[in-house]
Amino acid sequence: MINSRNKLLGAVLPLMMCTAPAHSQIIDIDLDLGDLLGLGLCIGSGCDPDFESPDDELTLSGPILSILFDDTSDSPDPSNDWRIEINDDNGPGEDYFAIADVTGGQQPFRIMGGAPGNALVLDDTGHLGLGTQFPLREIHLAASDTPGIRLEQTAGVRAAQIWEVVANEANFMVSDVTNATMPFMIEASAPDDGLVIDAQGKVGFGVSAPEEQLHIRSNAADTDAFALFDANGSGSDSAFRLRQNGTVPTTWEFRNQQSSGRLNVGIAGGNTPLKIEDTAVNNLLKLGRNNRPDEVVVTGKLVVNDVQLSVPDYVFADEYVLRPLAEVQAFIDTNSHLPEVPSEADIKANGVNMTEMQMTLLKKVEELTLYTIEQEELIATQRAQFGERIARLEALLAD
Repeated sequence: MINSRNKLLGAVLPLMMCTAPAHSQIIDIDLDLGDLLGLGLCIGSGCDPDFESPDDELTLSGPILSILFDDTSDSPDPSNDWRIEINDDNGPGEDYFAIADVTGGQQPFRIMGGAPGNALVLDDTGHLGLGTQFPLREIHLAASDTPGIRLEQTAGVRAAQIWEVVANEANFMVSDVTNATMPFMIEASAPDDGLVIDAQGKVGFGVSAPEEQLHIRSNAADTDAFALFDANGSGSDSAFRLRQNGTVPTTWEFRNQQSSGRLNVGIAGGNTPLKIEDTAVNNLLKLGRNNRPDEVVVTGKLVVNDVQLSVPDYVFADEYVLRPLAEVQAFIDTNSHLPEVPSEADIKANGVNMTEMQMTLLKKVEELTLYTIEQEELIATQRAQFGERIARLEALLAD
């Protein structure tokens, strides 16, 4: 069989060859040599004279192996040249199968020697499998431990940066490899609608159709819908802000102060009108209690500390002129309320300043005390005069 093949080659190859350098052969004939010979064809310096390969129609054998696709088309037709390359040809090098863009001087495709089975699979539906023979999606990546995708921006116009998207039996993660952080993670078995961003940019946690810019819903029984702002760094407060940029732009701030444990509510960077200490007792302030929407209940002590507060102790000064009771009586007869005290109509129309009211009532108590003292002094004087008169009368009767 070998001798017959060699004789046939001796007859066929001269018909296929034309003058060429000793290191190359030019074949310009459309002929299926494998079918013709039945034992396959071997080309290259490494071919054995007794070569037989019924399983391969064409074999390339030698230390430097490649196939050049030389497109001699004239412009403007496409004419890019390509080469199939096998392994490095000098030094320790690398084992690989590659497709090179000869014209462009690039090697866009390479498979390294020793690549695992099913490293790259393109099925009959166009699905691409990486590590799997049966890709179930357009791109299907499979690995025995934490499959992932690396996105690397090499240094150039912008700084180098590497990101990775990885997943395993515990989590789905986005990792900032460059800075060794993991800013995003989803735990396996996370519930439906754990995080939803709709077409208007509204964010929902636990809700498929968020109704506001931030919508948090708890769907499990006996589970509260909490939002936790947790400041863990030294010297860091936990806070959130509410800002509007309308006619009067304002940013309100709710701040849990680390140094005191106090909740401060105020204007960001400005005044803090409300402060709640962490030691405040339960139910200290109640609004609308027991189906009374207009009721405010303070269960503790109400302390007013107004630096502009005018305490009416001046009533006890020597120069203070106490209004005569007859004048007070005349004012009451005319107005049906005490002097300096707002009327019922005034309170209904304008409300009441509790601090001012307390100070006014204190003033009236102090004035009442002075009236009482005056009355006591008058009674004492009259009692003494009456006693003297009784004594004189008794003396006259005794005579």
